[in-house]
This record gives sequence, structure tokens and C-alpha cells, in this order.
Amino acid sequence: MAERVRVREIDDDEGRRLLRIIRRGSGSVVTWRRAQMVLLSAQGMPVAKIAEVTFTSDDRVRDVIHNFNTDGFDSLYPKYKGGRPSTFTLPERREIAKSKPTEHELPFSTWSLTKLADFLVAEGVVDDISHEGLSSLLREEGVSFQRLKTWKTSRDPDYEAKKARVEHPHAIADGEIIPEEDEPEVVLCMDEFGPLNLMPNPGRQWAERGGKHKDPDREPRRRRRATYNRYGGVRHLFAALDLAKDKLYGHIKPIKKRTQFLEFCRYLRSLYPPQVRIAIVCDNFSPHLTTKKCQRVGTWAAANNVEIAYTPTNSSWLNRIEAQFTALRYFTLDGTDHASHKEQGSMIRRYIIWRNKHAADEHLREVVTRVNVA
Repeated sequence: MAERVRVREIDDDEGRRLLRIIRRGSGSVVTWRRAQMVLLSAQGMPVAKIAEVTFTSDDRVRDVIHNFNTDGFDSLYPKYKGGRPSTFTLPERREIAKSKPTEHELPFSTWSLTKLADFLVAEGVVDDISHEGLSSLLREEGVSFQRLKTWKTSRDPDYEAKKARVEHPHAIADGEIIPEEDEPEVVLCMDEFGPLNLMPNPGRQWAERGGKHKDPDREPRRRRRATYNRYGGVRHLFAALDLAKDKLYGHIKPIKKRTQFLEFCRYLRSLYPPQVRIAIVCDNFSPHLTTKKCQRVGTWAAANNVEIAYTPTNSSWLNRIEAQFTALRYFTLDGTDHASHKEQGSMIRRYIIWRNKHAADEHLREVVTRVNVA
């Protein structure tokens, strides 16, 4: 039968001192946790229950109690050594950066710095670590606190073949592969963006602070117009990105059907000499396809030295134009409320001109890189 371990009898002064450490968070996280274990033991809680409450092991609770019985309050404070601080090994750094609460049967959906630091100390991964030190380690591992995004898995039976067919032109455009005689020299990623409504778009702006910082004499802050109707119809942006030149092209049209798709494809074809074979990467939206009833797309592509590579179903992330749409929305549409499609279209066209002149803009590259996964 396991030895019953219990803290020695403590007087009222020692009890108040333990409470102060716990309530005020005095000292490091390690000190706070050890004081909590000692106080729970003094209140008659068994070791197994203390371990359960503090999310640690029975052996660690016993060690803390034994040390307190021997050395008193000095045992609560970690013994720091002089000289250069210890260096975490790569496995330790990865454990710190990628561990999840659910993997350790903890009732948390995500870590806070406090919970993660407490757990790492309790499990013996590190003797002690501050919130600043933990934050630095996470940063060095490329880990940040961010919102999870949705992901739809493709059920396309030909997923691998279609994915490889799309990635091959990408590799040609990136200079990783030298195109052979019958392979495309120019690679364009193409898709439609929209529908473009005449509606107030959510966005951020610079404004004076509200709440307790508000100046009582200033005017109310500008607000977004609320709408319940969509007048004026919609528009659609046909856009394509030349991967080698990093140049964006776009046409705004009232509808997006096969006729409009082919019109834009003819425009893209006119940008390069007829003998230069081009590849157009697009999704399997019905106007892009060659069907039994309408073979115009396939016929035009074969007659004009064009290869059309379709992304697998539910895999539009393979098309690099998608990241450009995120940047367009961020820089041009967020926080706007256009009165007409002419005004909105003019702003989009001016953005495309600006974007092509400033393709190396640091903020633009940051937005695109954050979204682009293909």
C-alpha cells in the first residue's frame, strides 16, 4: 500500500503566507503551483486528488510535500543558477510549440501562456519558464495565436492526377522545370471574383477612441450604412495572374457564362505570340468546361495553342489567383460603400494598375503569402 504523504502541521502565519502567494501570484509560476499543493495537503486533501486538481502527477505532489516538510518555504522557490541560461533541445522546443491540451486529457480547447507554462513545469519538460520566455520560444518556432480556418477535403476520384496536372505548370512558372517542346511556356491562373454588390463592406479605419477615452465634445464616429436591399444588380470580375511576370489582368462583366469566359480567354491569348503555348489554370465551374452539349472551350483551346488545367473538385486553393482576390478585397473593397458599379469598377481597375506597379510591396506580399498555400 502506498505511503500516505501529508504536509506537516502549519501554523496560522504560515497558512496566511501560503494564501498570499496564491492570491497575489507572488513569485514565479512554479512557486504559485507548489504553494497551492502544500495548502491543499494542509487542508487534508489526499495526494491523488491534489494531482488531479493541479493537473500533475502523484510523484510530483509527493516531492513538493516532502521538500516543504524538510526545507519549509525555501522549497517553494526555484533555485536559479548563475551563468548562461540553459538551452532547450529541439524536441523540447517542438513539444512546447505544438502540444495541445486535448492530447493530455485536459478540459481546455486551447492553451493560454499561463496554462501552457504550468503544464510544462508540472510535466518536467522545463524546471521553470516565464511567460515572456515561452512567448519567445513559440515565436522562434513560427507559432502564433490565430483563428482556425475551415477546410473542405476533396472527394474527386481523380484528385491526385488533376492536382499533379495543376502543379506541373506551377513548377514551370517557378523555374523548377524547363518546359519541353509541347509544354506551356506561359502559365496563367484564372478565376472569377464576385458577385460584386452595391453594398457597404465591413472594414477598419482610423478613428478616435470611444468608451472612457471618448471626448464628450467630439462628433459621433463615422458608421457603416445599413442596407436590406441589393439594388443595381451584380457584376463579376474575370481575373488572371501571369505567374512568371507576377502581373494581374482583369475584366468586369455583368454575367459569368461560357461566352464571357471565352471572351476573357481570347484577351489573354492576344497578350502573347500565337506560337507561344500557354496554360490556363482554372476550377471546374461549369462555364469553364467542355461538355457534350457545348464543346466551344475545348475547340478554342486546341485551335489556339492553349492548355486548360482544371483543379480538382473543392480544391480551388490550388489556384494561386485566390490569394490575389484576398488582397484585392483587403486593399480595395473593405470599408467601402460605392454608389454605382461604375465607381466600384473604376476602383478595382485602378487597384490592378497599382498592384502591377507595386508587386513587390511588402504589405501586399504579406497578405498574399499568408493566404497562398499552393
